[in-house]
Amino acid sequence: MISSEPVTSLVWGHSALRLVVDVSPDGPVAISSLSDGVRQSQSPATQPLVELLVAGEGRARASHRFSETAIGRRLAYVGSSQARDGAWCELRVDLRDERTGLTIETLFRSAEGVSACQVRTRVTNQGAAPVLLLGVTSFATGIGGYPVDELDVIRADSEWLGESRWTRQRLRDDVPDLNLPLHGQDGRGRLAVVSRGTWSTGTHLPTGGIIHRGGGPAWLWQVEHNGAWRWEVGERLDGSYLALLGPTDIDHQWQHRVAPGESFTTVPVSVAVSADGLDGAVAALTAHRRALVRPHRDRSALPVVFNDYMNTLMGDPTTAKLLPLIDAAADAGAEVFCIDAGWYDNGTAWWDSVGEWQPSQTRFPRGIEEVLARIRHRKMVPGLWLEPEVIGVRSPMADKLPKQAFLQRGGVRLVEHGRYHLDLRHPRAVAHLDEVVDRLVEQLGVGYLKLDYNIDPGPGTDLDADSVGAGLLGHNRAHLAWLDRLLDRHPDLILENCASGAMRMDYALLSRMQLQSTSDQQDYLRYPPVAVAAPMSVLPEQSASWAYPQPDMSGEQLAYTMCTGFLGRLYLSGRLDGMDADQTESVRAAVQVHREIRGDLAAAVPLWPLGLPGWDDPWLSLALRAGDVVYLAVWRRAGGTPATTLSLPHLRGRDVEIDLLYPRRLPAWRCDWAAGTGSLTVSPNRPEPAAARLFRIVPTT
Repeated sequence: MISSEPVTSLVWGHSALRLVVDVSPDGPVAISSLSDGVRQSQSPATQPLVELLVAGEGRARASHRFSETAIGRRLAYVGSSQARDGAWCELRVDLRDERTGLTIETLFRSAEGVSACQVRTRVTNQGAAPVLLLGVTSFATGIGGYPVDELDVIRADSEWLGESRWTRQRLRDDVPDLNLPLHGQDGRGRLAVVSRGTWSTGTHLPTGGIIHRGGGPAWLWQVEHNGAWRWEVGERLDGSYLALLGPTDIDHQWQHRVAPGESFTTVPVSVAVSADGLDGAVAALTAHRRALVRPHRDRSALPVVFNDYMNTLMGDPTTAKLLPLIDAAADAGAEVFCIDAGWYDNGTAWWDSVGEWQPSQTRFPRGIEEVLARIRHRKMVPGLWLEPEVIGVRSPMADKLPKQAFLQRGGVRLVEHGRYHLDLRHPRAVAHLDEVVDRLVEQLGVGYLKLDYNIDPGPGTDLDADSVGAGLLGHNRAHLAWLDRLLDRHPDLILENCASGAMRMDYALLSRMQLQSTSDQQDYLRYPPVAVAAPMSVLPEQSASWAYPQPDMSGEQLAYTMCTGFLGRLYLSGRLDGMDADQTESVRAAVQVHREIRGDLAAAVPLWPLGLPGWDDPWLSLALRAGDVVYLAVWRRAGGTPATTLSLPHLRGRDVEIDLLYPRRLPAWRCDWAAGTGSLTVSPNRPEPAAARLFRIVPTT
């Protein structure tokens, strides 16, 4: 017998994820539970699943938040469908607004066994009149019905040389207690974290989280977009809420007109949840990122990269300078040698003349082919630095390409720091970049490209777009499509994501490219907090932190900078060609250690035994857990106490063996393990202003 009762809830998931959506006709379509498969009590669901801001409709109540939009309240459940695509479980929820004729499809995707999902929303106009979109959430939900007073928020600021600066504080510090029940209304304020322009991580990270302080669950999220985005949390009468978005009108000058029969799809976002607090949510989001990343042989090979730039040639490569450096890098164990900026320049003032990407004839009198051949002869993959999206104002390409191939405002090409910015929606811009990359790969035999990006053109372009923000979104998406086609043509080409360091460290790009430069920081003493924080946002096997040993460094200083590159992709630089025998052996030993442990990186989960790093913390630590094995890096900085105690709670109650992996030729540190508390106290045996060690910890019981 078929029941005539209306459906009131929709349940979807797999062994590690459970989603319950309230579809009762008596309230908004809303998530009432999102958990890691552990059944949790459902809470009243009043935060609409989709918030949709359009001209002519607006919000149900005046505010600057993306909660309680007029259409979001009205959206009615139409139906749903579930499917399987390989390892991915999929759910589509269909909604409709009768007044405007807008239909909504919210698509959830989750890899089997991973307590995280990717979400995006598609809006289709089935009405009779055009609709002007001003903002659409990719994902919106109440946060488990927990009151704001019980929650902490984690977020990160970022800037050139000071990336990934995480903080954790009470959500109530950002969302004041206004006694909303007395007023009988939801609040109007919110904590909104916004990134503008094309440096998607230039001011804040698109990764954030909420943690229940009382031992309850934790949620982590990321907005997967290489342009403008917004995430916000706030308070409603029934608790806290979360909204994740791409560009909006209020933040980014984004408007998009949807004509009858047309559709718009939001940028993807991902959400991870765990009943095991922050560590569990990090593990879930890490596994989810691995499911998102494009297959590539680099994911298992993880070659050691030497780059000639940082504190070394600094954009001034020549044949004479490179040949001894190539030999020294090969002797140290590097497997990729990347020639950084300057290889295309016949003079010294190349910043505003880039764009043709032809090798210099003055820097390489017998051609750059001689240098690339030496790299191959030394059994390394040759690489080049490239900044594909810009054309210098003095470049010959500035006049060879049509004006429509550049971002512009009011008919004027945008100029930023002496460069024009290509608009990859235009076929001539794409054809130019395809010619450049195909020539470097097919004619010069380049197998590695460091793709840099050193300008931010601002809100966007008004050419062939409903708004400057819409023009920028179109370019952002065309950029991703260009990368997809590039890797389809050259599937073995390794692409490094760089933007003045890590100004564009997002999973729109990182789901395609193989590794991420984490900073441009040249001070080896200031780099460790960046490297330690990076795995919150980037997979360990993609996280490339510079290690740049120098001939004037002491043994402890050399070990300090080498440890900075260990628990991720070892990204080597430095004047290796000027070192003495002991220094050379120390670098070679470090590279060998990394090559021995890198096989575990692609399955490791990050841990922070001293908590997330503060920029000025005197002690720093990052651990990678690969099965039962823990790789632990510890840095003592100036002003640090004689000893520090690290927490490894997953090893509580077990005896362990602690092996010093690097450096083995310097005095060992004392290590005292307390099995009862799962804590390790480490202390250098002599005071040093900067010292670091890498340990391997293996349980024996």
